[in-house]
Amino acid sequence: MVVIEPAIESEETNLNPKQSSSSTTTPPATSAESAKDASDGFETASEGEPETDDEESDGGAGDEQQQQQVSSCEDALNDDQLKEKALAQANDAKMEGNKLFGAGQYQEALSQYELALQVAPEMPSSVEIRSICHANQAICFLKLEKIEDAIKECTKALELNPTYMKALTRRAEAHEKLEHFEEALADTKKILELDPSNSQARRAIPRLEQLAKEKQEKLKEEMIGKLKDMGNSLLGRFGMSVDNFKAVKDPETGQYSISFQR
Repeated sequence: MVVIEPAIESEETNLNPKQSSSSTTTPPATSAESAKDASDGFETASEGEPETDDEESDGGAGDEQQQQQVSSCEDALNDDQLKEKALAQANDAKMEGNKLFGAGQYQEALSQYELALQVAPEMPSSVEIRSICHANQAICFLKLEKIEDAIKECTKALELNPTYMKALTRRAEAHEKLEHFEEALADTKKILELDPSNSQARRAIPRLEQLAKEKQEKLKEEMIGKLKDMGNSLLGRFGMSVDNFKAVKDPETGQYSISFQR
């Protein structure tokens, strides 16, 4: 039951002054009529419902955002699956390379290891297989007598895995083949540092130290010989040679003095 406030009635009276001056008295409105008049001036529940359009709009935006999130998750999942598939393909290529190496087909094995490196994605889980393929390429190059290439591949393997023993061993071997005795010695010492029980590295160190020393002496003699030849070419213009000059060491001071002899 709707109760009509007197103020509303007086407001209607003020709006119609002519009717109020009439002698005819307006009969009082019934409750039903009053309720109808009241409903004409106020929103009903059904008239306020369009606000739910905003709610539905917000819900649609939420659904779209949720779909985008699901799509992003699916893309990430697909990317992970692709990486796993590529890693499996790289491993298959590496295994094929191992078979070819075992059969003595070193050039063909190189191709398979290179394929594995091209397929393997650059991510933390592929570091092991990539370092192994570089080291395996190095042993192939050693077999093919491509020593410089073997050193480069070992270095790439060690950049990925600095403690890779096989790569260190193969690089030391390659350096020794090229008479890079100091470099071979450094790699061998690193091997012994990582594995103190490695008897082969322990035995190789004194031998490499001696070879490095002999090479230094040889290089020194070669340099002195070149300097002597250069000096003779200059002194020869004056009828002299470096043999006319002798370096005499003072036993007390340890200093040298140069004396001229004809």
